[in-house]
Amino acid sequence: MNPAQPPTSDTPDVIVVGGGIGGLSTAFALTREGLRVRVLERAKEFGEVGAGIQIAPNCTRILHEYGLLDEAKSLGVLPANMVMRDALDARELTRLDLADLERHYGFPYMVIHRSDLHGLFLRACRAAGVELLTDRTVTGYEQTAGGALVRLADGSAERAPLVIAADGLRSVARRDLVGDDVVSSDYVAYRAAVPIDAVRANGVAEQDVTVYVGPHCHFVQYALRGGDMFNQVAVFRSPAALAGRDDWGTPDELDELDAAFEATCDPVRKGIPLMWRDRWWQMLDRDPVETWVHGRIALLGDAAHPPLQYMAQGAVMAIEDGWVLAKHAARLPGAGGPDWDAVLAAYQAVRVEHCRRVQRTARAWGELWHLDGERRLRRNAVLREVDPYGYAFTDWVYGPTALFPDEEPAMFEPVPLASARPAEQVTG
Repeated sequence: MNPAQPPTSDTPDVIVVGGGIGGLSTAFALTREGLRVRVLERAKEFGEVGAGIQIAPNCTRILHEYGLLDEAKSLGVLPANMVMRDALDARELTRLDLADLERHYGFPYMVIHRSDLHGLFLRACRAAGVELLTDRTVTGYEQTAGGALVRLADGSAERAPLVIAADGLRSVARRDLVGDDVVSSDYVAYRAAVPIDAVRANGVAEQDVTVYVGPHCHFVQYALRGGDMFNQVAVFRSPAALAGRDDWGTPDELDELDAAFEATCDPVRKGIPLMWRDRWWQMLDRDPVETWVHGRIALLGDAAHPPLQYMAQGAVMAIEDGWVLAKHAARLPGAGGPDWDAVLAAYQAVRVEHCRRVQRTARAWGELWHLDGERRLRRNAVLREVDPYGYAFTDWVYGPTALFPDEEPAMFEPVPLASARPAEQVTG
């Protein structure tokens, strides 16, 4: 096929590569603005793997605008508090009252099964008329006259005025356009989503999101699916990763999973035997990059800004990306459709810096959570001084998603832990 061939009547306005949460939410957002969107998913059917996911007010605000928040609430849980505890002695370090958080931001903090959130967007896309194609493996990207095309493994090509690469952490587009590699944190995550009755005897806090932070490990718990299911995440530093082995975070390290938590408090130790032992996730990210837009090809979601999980903003940022793109597509008309060059310039101008902040902060949170020795004790003292009803820490991320750079709030910049007195750390 000639890459310069003009679009045909069958050419969509936008091709989205990747049918995960980021790809589907973006396809839905663009379709709501009257655009014809085609999603290409490499799997034979649409689906998501994993367990629980947290979605903060900056995301539930968008779900509300899309008319999807009530359905999301019916599928998820609105926890009462977010509580951080020391993993060794279970003492409370800090908390957020999530009912007050909702009053402050106007929208709730939710937890939901990842597959339920994905299914929510899949149903919305089908109802909106998004063209959803499976078993389409994209192998390459090219610019065209007035657009871009993707080449598929079967030798065919698809073209559109705009191609959005929402193909995840190991994005083909990222490989071709940026050329960097994933960055290992040396930590591995094991998960479990089990019936709530399996953990009630363990003294779990069913109404809270609880994170236990410990030396080189942490443990997260919260209820899912209306309280019928309980989600657990156990994260520890992999000795094989530290040794430079490629095969780290595998079942060969299951003994290390148990060993990493053997000195922790009773609620954590009781939860570890329930972890899935046949599935694990290396905790990887990529360094922030300044350019997500290459001609008429745009990176989105984890293809653009894969974070470590400590801020619980990975899927949220992808949903925000699509919302921003759709808003600018609606406000920047061109001949026969949006002025895509202007739309992409506006997207690039506002999203890159925000997501860089989240990526950077997620790395810093990972270091903070896993401190040992004297630094652990100092962290604990600092966190106990934090005002649970002061939102200077979260306004920059949980507030309304910015459409323009001057709407992006200033980021909270605490004094480094190593040099701060507790009061300095609290007030910034």
